[in-house]
Amino acid sequence: MTDLDRQIEQLRRCEYIKEAEVKALCAKAREILVEESNVQRVDAPVTICGDIHGQFYDLVELFKVGGNCPDTNYLFMGDFVDRGFYSVETFLLLLALKVRYPDRITLIRGNHESRQITQVYGFYDECLRKYGSVNVWRYCTEIFDYLSLAALIEDKIFCVHGGLSPSINTLDDIRMLDRKQEVPHDGAMCDLMWSDPEDMTGWGLSPRGAGYLFGGDVVSEFNHQNNIQCIARAHQLQMDGYRWMFNKTLVTVWSAPNYCYRCGNVAAILELDENLHQNFKIFEAAPPESRGVPSKKPAPDYFL
Repeated sequence: MTDLDRQIEQLRRCEYIKEAEVKALCAKAREILVEESNVQRVDAPVTICGDIHGQFYDLVELFKVGGNCPDTNYLFMGDFVDRGFYSVETFLLLLALKVRYPDRITLIRGNHESRQITQVYGFYDECLRKYGSVNVWRYCTEIFDYLSLAALIEDKIFCVHGGLSPSINTLDDIRMLDRKQEVPHDGAMCDLMWSDPEDMTGWGLSPRGAGYLFGGDVVSEFNHQNNIQCIARAHQLQMDGYRWMFNKTLVTVWSAPNYCYRCGNVAAILELDENLHQNFKIFEAAPPESRGVPSKKPAPDYFL
């Protein structure tokens, strides 16, 4: 068994790995991620996942429902950290799987993959508590800068954490962005991670204070211009795990059941076969007896 395989087994047991191992893992991950595009191409069949938010035992449940990597090809649409009790183990497990099976798992960036946001919503404090220094937080947040901004499945399904931007008309506009930076407060890169669909026409101001609201006409124009069938995104809690909008041209997938350990929602993953036929799998939070004992409860904030 290689060191990496041992680390994956350790992380699967929700045991965090040594600081030196995190540093080495992030260095290997950077070599892989730097080669990926801002809009990373993904082949079907693939299983699409939404927000995880440090809910490690629910990620284990997700793998039980969807199959283990590398048996299943996965695409995670960001927000791996914050809120939940196990952001360290959650992100490092996904990153270790990425290094071990780079062609079988795709990770794109969410609005919580940010230095500023993680200092407010839990990941920074968790790293400090578990490792006694900010080094692991620094290694991980440097990796955030290398994550793709979006993915494109079989040239037909566009996957992004948040949504669209008035600054972006084509996928080439996204490909031209410099992604290797902290998430800006505004502009195209920010919008991809913060925007939300809304039953409206055109563009509107977002109550989140970043990104935009966008209507069905915006989605229709974007899909037509880029010859895509559908937009898949995450970013918004869905009590039923997923939600279609705009005549099934956009779907929100949410993969954190009982969000913040109090919302009572189910979660979903979206399986696409080689012909892009869709199958949602719904799952509930992991049973209490399979969970560890968290050290403190994060405060919910339903907008982020």
